[in-house]
Amino acid sequence: MIPVNEPLLDGNEKKYLNECIDTGWISSEGPFIKKFEENFAAKVGRKYAIAVCNGSVALDAAMIAMGIKPGDEVIMPTFTIISCAAAIIRAGAKPVLIDADPITWNMDVHQLEEKLYEEIEKKGNSNIKAIMVVHIYGLPVDMDPVLALAKKYNLKIIEDAAEMHGQTYKGKPCGSFGEVSCFSFYPNKHITTGEGGMIVTDDEEIAEKCRSLRNLCFIPEKRFLHHELGWNLRMTNLQAALGVAQLERLDEFVLRKRNMGQLYTEALSKIDKIQLPLQKMEYADNIYWVFGIVLKKEVPFNAEQAMKKLAALNIGTRPFFFPMHQQPVFHKMGLFLNEKYPVADLLAERGFYIPSGMAISKEQIKIVTTCLIEIVK
Repeated sequence: MIPVNEPLLDGNEKKYLNECIDTGWISSEGPFIKKFEENFAAKVGRKYAIAVCNGSVALDAAMIAMGIKPGDEVIMPTFTIISCAAAIIRAGAKPVLIDADPITWNMDVHQLEEKLYEEIEKKGNSNIKAIMVVHIYGLPVDMDPVLALAKKYNLKIIEDAAEMHGQTYKGKPCGSFGEVSCFSFYPNKHITTGEGGMIVTDDEEIAEKCRSLRNLCFIPEKRFLHHELGWNLRMTNLQAALGVAQLERLDEFVLRKRNMGQLYTEALSKIDKIQLPLQKMEYADNIYWVFGIVLKKEVPFNAEQAMKKLAALNIGTRPFFFPMHQQPVFHKMGLFLNEKYPVADLLAERGFYIPSGMAISKEQIKIVTTCLIEIVK
């Protein structure tokens, strides 16, 4: 067991970065790229992995590689980061939203089933082509019913596992479900490359398409002759070297985060005015990408006001995701007008997360919980 208040262990980050510098391999052509891809694919039980420069563009490339095109529709949760909807829209497709589950904060699987029945069986909507599954804040979506629905209606699944490094669903790694899965290596993730992302799949054709899109769709025969438009999504060898070292320590990081979650839960569980993240479901234990809380209705102020109160006590916080159906940029496009998703609205209005970084100490957790209890009471 790694106590939360112990300093982070030294890994091979400096060693691998120095190797890049000493050999001169700092660009996207360096050997750590392949090593990171192979090691990551093995970790999540996939055949292929394609390293890219961030998690958002991983979703962009995955959409195109899966064959999502103008006129298609993709079902996704409204309670998530904007990258998810943006990738669908950039592919020319339309996002179709599902509300959040009030307990797990993930996409409500029961509403997903109702939406698919309504759209496909009752309305005969043949434009729905895929489900985007987004695992939120540390607990995975209940995947068995989602997979069953995808099979029933012949839909593809793209899995956003950006917050799920080291998490499993019924013992199977998150990132191993559906046609394509995407990860982020932003600094607040369990493993980081500063900026970076990974696309993983078992489909060789999708993998090759993602590699091409990552590299401006160059072709081997005539490098500067292009049949398709791609992007420069390449990850550098320096980033990949950092990723290899971080991946070696993933079990350490997951354990550390779970210990953090346990300490917060023990300190806050008797405060009946706040909803805490679930420690476990029957299919997974929480890995606490962040430790979120939701103020119950009897608290006479919202999350924004609570965050200001904590800031006055020198406690940093971050807001929950602002749901897609409330985003002004999408309203300008004529999307989601007058759509209502009450659970996501509640989470955005009354939810925020408290300090959850990898280096947080037991003493700091005690200070945070003391201040939180003070403002709530």
